[in-house]
Amino acid sequence: MSGGSGKRGRMKLAEEIRLLRRGRDWRGRAPAPRSAQPWQEVPQSRPFPTEWARTPLAIAARKVAFDGVLRTVTWSQTRPEIHGADVFDELRGPVVFVANHASHLDTPLILGSLPARIRNRVAVAAAADYFFDARWRAVATALTFNAFPIERRGSGGALDLASELLQDGWSLLIYPEGTRSTDGWARRFRMGASLLCREQGVPAVPLVLRGTYQAMPRGGFWPKKGRPVVSVRYGKPLDPDADESTGAFNARLEDEIGRLWVEHDEDWWTSLHSADRRRAPRGPDASEWRRKWEATRPEAPSSPHNRIWRRR
Repeated sequence: MSGGSGKRGRMKLAEEIRLLRRGRDWRGRAPAPRSAQPWQEVPQSRPFPTEWARTPLAIAARKVAFDGVLRTVTWSQTRPEIHGADVFDELRGPVVFVANHASHLDTPLILGSLPARIRNRVAVAAAADYFFDARWRAVATALTFNAFPIERRGSGGALDLASELLQDGWSLLIYPEGTRSTDGWARRFRMGASLLCREQGVPAVPLVLRGTYQAMPRGGFWPKKGRPVVSVRYGKPLDPDADESTGAFNARLEDEIGRLWVEHDEDWWTSLHSADRRRAPRGPDASEWRRKWEATRPEAPSSPHNRIWRRR
């Protein structure tokens, strides 16, 4: 008995010594704090390649996947209204579409509202940590939406790819808030889209989405029953001035998004003279439940009255 116990004790001691020689204790943990350990560079993850999604074969497959399935589902499960579509007549060359973001319905609704000649040349910026975290989701997102990954924490590589796409003649769809709204109201815009417009000399096309949060809020994966009304309202393209800073252009973009928001609720004339247009998309200064309740009010179909003051 005592001999066996002594042998087990010697074996345990030998194991402990081996662990300590490797810099670990009996629990397998390092005895030194992490801050005292030698620094090691964290390997950078390589972005998911999406060039293949812009090849002729992928474009043909996307036409089937989007036009034949996704757009059909969106238009059959909701009642889309498109306002300001006359802006498409003057679009020549690449632009950056800039929109508020509240639902997974937003991207198919925007793309489905664009003429085919424009839609077929649009690439969508999608969050790398959500849409490109798993290979199957990355492939599906890139193929269906011609999406490319963008880091929400900011990444020079993502902006480099976006710049290359603009230089190659692709338009971009960017949500400057960086994520979907948690309560249906807009957040402040990050400056990535404005920076791209300034550096690449391309216009931004502001647009406002309404009703998508009510139709399919965050956490939902299918539109609510009853074909809720959803709308896209386009504004005129905005070009950065030669001496305009990125921050100033970003503020002008936010201001135009706010004007379009007011135009949707009121009319074109009122939106031009509204002093509250910058704050309107951010919702009431109230508790979270009240803000969500306001954002989930069903959208009413547009009525034909006051057409002289409403820009359709």
